[in-house]
Amino acid sequence: MEKIRAASAQLSPGWCPRTLRKGHNGPVRILLVEDDAAVAASSIDGLTALGHQTEHVMTGAAALEAATRFDAPDVILLDLGLPDMDGQEVCRRIRALCETPIIVVSARGDEADRVIALELGADDYLVKPFGMRELAARIRAVVRRSQAAPAPTSAGTVQEIGRLTIDRRTQRVHLDGAEVALTAKEFDVLAYLAEDPGAVRRRNEILEHVWEGHWYGATKTVDAHVAAIRKKLGDSAWIEAVRGVGFRLGAPE
Repeated sequence: MEKIRAASAQLSPGWCPRTLRKGHNGPVRILLVEDDAAVAASSIDGLTALGHQTEHVMTGAAALEAATRFDAPDVILLDLGLPDMDGQEVCRRIRALCETPIIVVSARGDEADRVIALELGADDYLVKPFGMRELAARIRAVVRRSQAAPAPTSAGTVQEIGRLTIDRRTQRVHLDGAEVALTAKEFDVLAYLAEDPGAVRRRNEILEHVWEGHWYGATKTVDAHVAAIRKKLGDSAWIEAVRGVGFRLGAPE
């Protein structure tokens, strides 16, 4: 754990070794964090058959160490029920260090668990039991999103909305000159709303654009990400909820 704390102190948020390999076309390198040996063996067999390279660890501490190595994985499949710490805490710590896509794979199917995991930085959430084809599709989706360059928009690369500055090329947000640390998904949601400030974006539209149609859970995931963005911007007036419809971006005075 001392090694983990040292890494956390030395690395800045958003840093990750895998960014050096961004855009690779080889097999997807997967870190499977699962304490049930039987479940892990079944998943590894299925992922190997699909041509993926899978490393298996059984504890949160081992996951944190593997996620910050130079040869870090492309995707992390994270169970929440781990023997040494809760998977939600593992998710939070990994996301504080890097943007490696995280798919939570858990028997916990409650909406609250999904929302918390997404707020902590997970990119997707899959409830056990699951089909290997669905898991493979979700892996492809998060890898594609993580490797894709930010799409050009009518707003340009750098956009200023009142005191807020959004840089799509570097995926950075500044408020009154101070950087706001958003997760990759939070940035995508904010950038999408900023494409047409003041316009109402329906929840389904946000899901289709940000998750590319690969989110199969409730639309509440959009609300969870909006709530996290509001909290980090320090004023809920930045994103207004239109009851029964969706959200729109404003510029509070």
